[in-house]
Amino acid sequence: MTATVPGAGPVDIVCLGESMVTFVPTVPGRLADVPSFVRGIGGAESNVACALAASGHSAKWVGRVGADGFGEHLVAAIASYGVDTSAVQRDPQRPTGIYFRTAGDRAADAHEVLYYRTGSAASAMSRSTVRDEDVWSGRILHLSGITAALSADCLALMRDLTTRRSRRPLVSFDVNHRPGLWRDAAGPAVLLDLARGADIVFVGEDEAEEAWGVRGADAIREALCEPDVLVVKRGAQGAVAYGRRCPGSGPRPDAVTHAPAPRVDVVAHVGAGDAFAAGFLSATLRGLPAHDRLRHGHLMAAATLTVDADLAVPPARAYADRLVALDARGWETLHLGPGWTAAVDEEVATP
Repeated sequence: MTATVPGAGPVDIVCLGESMVTFVPTVPGRLADVPSFVRGIGGAESNVACALAASGHSAKWVGRVGADGFGEHLVAAIASYGVDTSAVQRDPQRPTGIYFRTAGDRAADAHEVLYYRTGSAASAMSRSTVRDEDVWSGRILHLSGITAALSADCLALMRDLTTRRSRRPLVSFDVNHRPGLWRDAAGPAVLLDLARGADIVFVGEDEAEEAWGVRGADAIREALCEPDVLVVKRGAQGAVAYGRRCPGSGPRPDAVTHAPAPRVDVVAHVGAGDAFAAGFLSATLRGLPAHDRLRHGHLMAAATLTVDADLAVPPARAYADRLVALDARGWETLHLGPGWTAAVDEEVATP
């Protein structure tokens, strides 16, 4: 698998995108009925930055917040994970984005989410507001399709950052198709175009079918052959990575690696995709093989799946490495439930 991470760069990873303050009810029920909320943070790219920083990598978040209390809280909360927030800009004219969601799992039919992000400070990001010394300062630049949907300026920024050029860092792109964010039907085509300019792409099998009408991992690779590495997430069925073979290694253009997901007692699905990307990118930064990258992605996702929050405490690196090194039978018998990341000195529960 290619997409070798450059050695230069002051930080391991730069993540660019909108982060918001999130409000989650203290009790289950409709938003119309719940009496109070707990404040947290949420944002695909900042989630990745926080998870990587908590895993021992140097990470920087590039974004914009309002010059308000919510923006102050957001920056402080992200920085508390060890993320460099020096590139975050405060906008005195526009507010920090916020959203409210129900306490239940997002996959449930009764789930509600209300976004208040139109006209947010982050939606004013543009190529003129993002400094080269910030966005190109990492070994990896991580982006997502959410940013492209926020405004015309944000889309122009994303087009520029995914344009192939010499001496750029490795560009990672999570498709993150959110139909409700796009003002017209052009969203899927835009996302496909942006993904084609990235070096590493993450996409869910279900979202690829919804966005592009493409069914199955192999068909997705045929539609998206430009990235050096394509990771197709298949939920409980695991994930598959397609990577360029080394020149002269044979007629097949790709090396294909499958890794099943461990058995997980799911509390909530929120943030699991971001966590998977963080685990995969962590292993990429460490130069691990494709199979280990996928397993690290699964473990980081399992940490988030077993909590009711966008972010979770990741497993200690040595512990994760020990689990990743299990043989096929040992991996198959893993059973991860709430609190599993704290079991550093204990064997993971098995049937």
